[in-house]
This record gives sequence, C-alpha cells and structure tokens, in this order.
Amino acid sequence: MLFEVWAPNARDRVTLELNGTGHPLERDAERDGWWTGVVPAGDGDRYGFAVDDGPVLPDPCSRRLPDGPDGRSAVVDQSAYAWRNASPKLRLRGAVLYELHVGTFTPEGTLDAAAERLGELAGLGVTHVELMPLCPFPGTWGWGYDGVAPWAVHEPYGGPEALKRFVDTAHGLGTGVVLDVVHNHLGPSGNHLPAFGPYFTDTHHTPWGSAVNLDAAGSDEVRAYFLGSALAWLRDYRIDGLRLDAVHALADTRALTFLEELSAAVDELAREQGRQHFLIAESDLGDPRTTTPRALGGVGLHAQWNDDFHHALHTALTGEAQGYYADFARAPMAALAKTLTHVFFHDGTYSGFRGRHHGRPVDRERTPAHRFLGYAQTHDQIGNRALGDRLSASASPGLLACAAALVLTGPSVPMLFMGEEWGARTPWQYFTDHTDPELAEAVRRGRRREFAEHGWDEDEVPDPQDRATRDRSVLDRTEREEDPHKRLLAWHRELIALRRTLPDLTDPDLGGVKVAYDEEDRWLVFRRGDLRVAVNLGKEPAVIPLGSNGRDRVLASWEPVDPPAADGVLRVPGESAVVLADG
Repeated sequence: MLFEVWAPNARDRVTLELNGTGHPLERDAERDGWWTGVVPAGDGDRYGFAVDDGPVLPDPCSRRLPDGPDGRSAVVDQSAYAWRNASPKLRLRGAVLYELHVGTFTPEGTLDAAAERLGELAGLGVTHVELMPLCPFPGTWGWGYDGVAPWAVHEPYGGPEALKRFVDTAHGLGTGVVLDVVHNHLGPSGNHLPAFGPYFTDTHHTPWGSAVNLDAAGSDEVRAYFLGSALAWLRDYRIDGLRLDAVHALADTRALTFLEELSAAVDELAREQGRQHFLIAESDLGDPRTTTPRALGGVGLHAQWNDDFHHALHTALTGEAQGYYADFARAPMAALAKTLTHVFFHDGTYSGFRGRHHGRPVDRERTPAHRFLGYAQTHDQIGNRALGDRLSASASPGLLACAAALVLTGPSVPMLFMGEEWGARTPWQYFTDHTDPELAEAVRRGRRREFAEHGWDEDEVPDPQDRATRDRSVLDRTEREEDPHKRLLAWHRELIALRRTLPDLTDPDLGGVKVAYDEEDRWLVFRRGDLRVAVNLGKEPAVIPLGSNGRDRVLASWEPVDPPAADGVLRVPGESAVVLADG
C-alpha cells in the first residue's frame, strides 16, 4: 500500500509507524515536500507519521480516526462497501432541504439510528437531507464545527462505513444527501496539521486565530488538500452536494480563488459521473456574484443561504429588534416583501447594525430563484440564542403555520430545521464535549459572559459541557402524536405536496413574484403564476384585496376560509395562511 504525506516542515526524516513498527519514508523527487513509501497494510490497520523523530501523529488525510483526533489513523478500504442503490438525479430546482444534526436527531445520536428515520422524511416530501458537519472532533457530542480532520467521519457517529450506509439508505428512498463542510477554520483542540506544513498563515487573522492558508507560501498544497477532501465526500461517499460554512471568512487574495477552483472541480466531477453535484454557500456578503456562473464573472457556486429572508421573517413573526434584527424591525412586512422579491434586504442599502452600506442587488431577470435558500429556522439561528429556543417557544401554532407557508411556497429553495415540521418544543442548545479542561472552562465562561452582556443571568445560560445540555436538545418524537404538533406536521406535508405538484411553486422567475402587504394590519400576499399565498400575522381577521375575479379556489388553509367574494376580497382569520389558485 502506498503511504504518502505532505510534510515540508520535515528537515531530515518522516517515519511511518504502522501497527507499532517504524518504516522510514523517502522524499518524493517530483513533488516538493512530499514523503512516500510502499508498505503492506490492510483495512483497519493503525498508523501515523512522525516528523523528525517527533511524536507520532495521525495522517492529515485520515479517512478514519477510531480513537479520536489524537489517536492513530486507520486504513480504510474504500472499495469494500457494496453499494445497493444508485444516486438519484435531483436538482436544486424543486428541492426541499432538511437540516439535520446526527447527534441529536435521535437519542442514540448515530448515523445508523438516523438512517432508520429517513423514511419519515421521504414521506414528508423532503428531497435532500443536509447533514451538519461530520468530521472528527475531541469528545463525543458537539455541533461539528470544531472538526479537525476534513477527510474523516466522527467515530461516535459510526465512522465512514456508517456514512455510506446512511447515504445508501437515503438514495434507496430517492432522497439526496448534502454535507456541511468547514474550510474556514479547524477546531482549537486536536489539530495537528501545523506540525506537517504551513496549513495556516499569520498573513490574515480570523475570529479563530491564524487563517487557513489559501494564498500565502505553500497554499497550492493547502488548497489541493481541502479541494481533495471536498471531492472525496462526493466521490467516495456519493454525497450529492456540499454546504460550505461561512465562505465570507475565507481569507483568499489570489486572482483565482479557492471557491472558483472548487466550483470548477465539482462541476467536472459531476460531468464525469453523470450526477447532479452542487455547492451551497453560507455567505454574509450579500453578493450575488457568489452564485453567478463562472462564465459570467462569478464564483460559480450553485446556491447560497439567504439570512436576510430569515431575519425579515423572524422579525415579522416575533417583533424582536435586537442586534442584526434591528435593520429589519423598522418595517418588518416591507422587509419580508423585499426579500421575497429581491432576495437581499441589504442590496447596497445602509445597515445600521454594521454602520455602513452593505450588499448589492440581485439581477432578477437573469438569476433563477433556486440560487437561494429560504428558511425560518436553522441550527445557527436557534442554537446561538442563549437558551437555544425555537420559534415554537414564542410563536403560536398559527404563526408557525404562516412561516411554513412563506418558506414552502416562496420562490427560494425551502429548508427546514429538524423538528420544525411539527413545531418541536425541544430546544436546540449550544453543547460541547471538549476533552481539554482549560478549553472547556474557557468556552463555558465565554458563553456565559457573552449573554450576560445582553442582560441574561449567567446561571440561566446552559453549560455547554454538561451532558444534559445535549440531551435536552434531542428531538422528542412523541410530540407528533398530539395537537398542535400533529396538525402542524400535516400542514407541512400538505404544503410540500403542493410544491411538488404545482409548477408555479418551482418557477425560477424572480421577476414574476408580485407582493402586496399592509404594515399596520400585518398581512402579506404574494403571487406566483396562477397561485396566490396570503398570510395574516395579526391576531385579528384581515380583509385582503386580491383584485381577482372572485373565482379563486382555496387549495390549502390553516384555518377554514371562504373563497374570495365577487369583489375579489379575501377574509383571512388571525394568524393564518391560505394558498389559492385562479379559477
């Protein structure tokens, strides 16, 4: 078996330790900084590398870390798994995504346990499951954004074979799988990459310290390392798409950016395999060039999360006005209308939260709606609250139904956060399992200090290191058996079925979306083709002028509602939503 490692930091030697025996590696004559050797090995054999007689460290390209990030790597035979199901050819247009955290989706917190529940999501109408990060991190429980081995699967989740079983099961149900990957930083604990080479640079500084080296000396190999890991998920595990965490935090000044390289490589792999691979960015830039095709001068990612829509919707539903919600709270219905039609609320406008102008406009005539994801809740927007409280903690079932209608019938690709479909009451809190006591205490103090500055009593803020914080965040599926959860689940299923069967709801034409609203009475109605969707966020019934011919048909409604009268006026009960079709 060929063992190789990029270790330009090595002065004299690199040693492979395989099953307790040392094997010196040779310098690669054609690749600067690479060391190689051929040694007999098989699936499961443990190994690591020592640089200049230093400690034995795991392979930077470890495919499996059975004992965690500080233990030895294990050889993985990628050809050993016998795939049963072909990948479904699913496009983003028409997709319904479902964000899922493996560690709290089930009490067991494993990929195999999650796979047993995939039939429920397929029955709901979900087309793609978006898994939060799976890369190894110290400890058992965590969000996954502190991963330190970008090629491996967290062992407590089941390791690489379990991920293949999960993807295979999903594909057998006709469901795609999206994986959240992190390229902008690695975790503070268990990160051994600096011992091998210049994976990080002090040229740039980030909230996590030194930046991942995408543009300084040695960055060619670092870019190839992260690009290779991304392609491995798509190729070896048959993942259908990747969600790229916080691409705005990638410090990259090169003319050809890492994201453009990644986009081109993923498109080429899709062509080779005849599959529908895609990249979804999380970006705070408000820049449509992120998803503009490379041929038109853009970065070429295929879609991006739209937090502006979330912020407008959240503010309209809850009235919250602190932090970044302040910009949206001045006129929440107007903000919601703008994000439904123009995507970004900040499209060159002044942001009081940032103290400057922000964003640029989306070309609605040339940009398809499925370049953007719309959602009412995500792991970020729930878990980064002090108590990890969901919308269900502050919004009535009727308002949750309105949120579902806006997300699932709106122009963007809809995404749900696990449990949202039944209005789950379980919180989703920030939890960690750091094995370094000093780091654990620093995170605990930092979390409490952060929210104390916003008026919270420190004792109210859950301890991230307490196992109970993770356990509180596990979904309680027994809720689905009783109202209002049972009714909300049926409402989500009904709306998703409409999206699947009515072409107007997957029409990519952003310019064709027409919106009217009343800020004071808190109602909004938008039109897509022959369909109208009306929501009344106020407590009192609303009289909404549709200007129609009175022959509209009610396709779905949260509360009983009569079709519009001959005068074209629709009367919508308080905190309710209606979907109508032209007669």
